[in-house]
Amino acid sequence: MSEAKGSDQAPEPVAGKIHLPRTSESETLKKIRHTTSHIMAMAVQRLFPNAQVTIGPWIEQGFYYDFDSPEPFTDKDLKAIKKEMIKIIKKKLPIERQVVSREEAVRRIKDINEPYKLEILEDLDDPISIYSLGDEWWDLCAGPHVETTGDIHPKAFDLESVAGAYWRGDETKAQLQRIYGTAWETPEQLVEYKRRREEAMKRDHRKLGKELDLFLFADPVGPGLPLWTPKGTMLRSTLEDFLKQEQVKRGYLPVVTPHIGRVDLFKISGHWQNYKEDMFPMMAENDTARGAEQGFTLKPMNCPFHIQIFKNTLRSYRELPMRLAEFGTVYRYEQSGELGGLTRVRGFTVDDSHLFVTPDQLEQEFLDVVDLILSVFNSLQLKNFKARLSFRDPESDKYIGGDEVWNKAEAAIQNAAETLGMEYFVGIGEAAFYGPKLDFIFQDALEREWQLGTVQVDYNLPERFELEYMAQDGTRQRPVMIHRAPFGSLERLIGILIEEYAGNFPLWLAPEQVRLLPIREEHLAYAQDVAVKLRSLSARVHVDNSGNNINKMIRTAEKSKIPVVAIIGDQEVENQSLSLRVRSTGKSTQEVGAVALAEIVKKLGEAIAQRTDFDPANLTVL
Repeated sequence: MSEAKGSDQAPEPVAGKIHLPRTSESETLKKIRHTTSHIMAMAVQRLFPNAQVTIGPWIEQGFYYDFDSPEPFTDKDLKAIKKEMIKIIKKKLPIERQVVSREEAVRRIKDINEPYKLEILEDLDDPISIYSLGDEWWDLCAGPHVETTGDIHPKAFDLESVAGAYWRGDETKAQLQRIYGTAWETPEQLVEYKRRREEAMKRDHRKLGKELDLFLFADPVGPGLPLWTPKGTMLRSTLEDFLKQEQVKRGYLPVVTPHIGRVDLFKISGHWQNYKEDMFPMMAENDTARGAEQGFTLKPMNCPFHIQIFKNTLRSYRELPMRLAEFGTVYRYEQSGELGGLTRVRGFTVDDSHLFVTPDQLEQEFLDVVDLILSVFNSLQLKNFKARLSFRDPESDKYIGGDEVWNKAEAAIQNAAETLGMEYFVGIGEAAFYGPKLDFIFQDALEREWQLGTVQVDYNLPERFELEYMAQDGTRQRPVMIHRAPFGSLERLIGILIEEYAGNFPLWLAPEQVRLLPIREEHLAYAQDVAVKLRSLSARVHVDNSGNNINKMIRTAEKSKIPVVAIIGDQEVENQSLSLRVRSTGKSTQEVGAVALAEIVKKLGEAIAQRTDFDPANLTVL
């Protein structure tokens, strides 16, 4: 790659025509972003000699580097760092790999007084690899990198933000400063990335959630613990009711379990041994139990509780498959630096279900669960997703159960995916500690990936809890478990839906479906009568009795993204009608005109019941 020539003005891309690959999809981008992170670290240490470097990897949309610096980095500093980076790029410094002994690495690290590098070195296996940028700067690194700093296009990268991070992700260790950046092959890609990022920021669920009064976070409550307003709760309830109805059609049985349980329960399941770092600290049952790991803990998952319900009595094969379902709130100790709106929280609700099946029932039940998940995604208009077969890493020791059990479970998932003709990719090391999964990965407007629905096959927990059922031949047999959650996390789903719809929810999901705007005080009584009629259809209706002028009420309703707005004046009262402004999914607001109330009641009721748009084209204008 050569330096850009000509105008300094950024090129204008044709929207939608420029492909933006993810780092994991492009070896070239891996090298570019990894090298750019090193160039940034070199620039930082030129400008801030007291800053110590830690780690600086590529990530899917760019790169970052963590620094221990006595002074916080400002926006002005980022501009200076970028300017220094361009100088380094234009020098076309050679980037060279060198293999050194551990002793030599220790000596070199001590010479430049980089204590974090010493700690990193302790975790590295021989041989020790070092990458240098010219003769001035180097870092412990396995690569890969481009050949010279000149291979980075000076107009195809940018520094984006500064955030806090903890060394080793441990809140008890030093707090660092993380500088995020992005880098691309061409300036055109950078411009397109920024365009998409700007659009994503407009859709940011944290921004829209506040503007639409859906949820909030309060310092006295704590980070990562969302509070749901009446409108947000209505949105949650609508989603829950929708899935509950679908589950009833498919033979699921509702259950409710507590938010805490004995530590011993999670020792049996393996969570305490394998998941403890992500759980909240134990609460002692009494004074004598303090410190003895005999107390309670907030549940990180619902499965051990559902297992107890199944295990309450010896089940017959005639009772299987047994499908237990719950919207259960679970708690994970996410580090504060990893929290982000609704997509990463500490307390969240999972649309959790556990199916207890015979081995012969496993394949069909798995297929039925996948069918449910795809049906849910279709109803929510979520189309930009892919399937990941999340298998274990055989080299890791974080999994429970033997090879035979894992091979059987992974084969069952892969066979099901192939039976359905699904396109999928395999994610090695992405399995839960107790079993493999089929995960549905959704890609948002900024091409970030989020896991939503999941279905898992589990032979391990039935073994650990010694689950049994009475088989047809009178023997006791071990069931297989299927874990499934079409939404995944309800909080994460809502965050994604807010951004996907840009707050313009379809009629059936909108927290407020209809707003009535009486022009004057004398129109208020009719508006309230209309509200009663519409609420009898289970429509969510609000009467604006603010006393503001009609133009201001209309602007307020549009800002609140209400699907159906009805204006009420003298003629509407006299004719028993409403003058409508309707926003259909994916369309701008349409001024319909006056429509008879009886027709509105009928067709609006049908649209809500059928989860379809209230289509203005189907209305008769008076």
